[in-house]
Amino acid sequence: MVTETEPEIRPIVPAKAVLPYSPESAAAARRLVRSKLLDWQLDELIDDAELIVSELVSNACKTGCLTHMTVKLQRITTRAVRISVRDGSRAMPVLLRADEADECHRGLGLVHKVTRGHWGITPEAHGKTVHASLRAT
Repeated sequence: MVTETEPEIRPIVPAKAVLPYSPESAAAARRLVRSKLLDWQLDELIDDAELIVSELVSNACKTGCLTHMTVKLQRITTRAVRISVRDGSRAMPVLLRADEADECHRGLGLVHKVTRGHWGITPEAHGKTVHASLRAT
């Protein structure tokens, strides 16, 4: 008698990295996000996810913290992910409306646009986590 076997169920393990507060950390975070999205076969999210993680890491680098930040990518459904960056600063980021000619203050505006408003901030005892969610079409 031949029995059918169920497909292998692999646990969905989040990707996580502890990074220093330095400009090079944005590139490391992008590599982490790209690698995990390829692994999860969510290639269509790579460009937006790399943009988001770059902005969140860049904002964390501006806080002046001296320890480290934690970057995390979680698969929250089969077609959606959450990118989060935890830093040691309790200063909350602010969504500003940048004019066309402005060279700065565009980061969270881009995150807001790309995620269609699906981002937020969680205050913590020793810092905060800024997170953003993306969904594949």
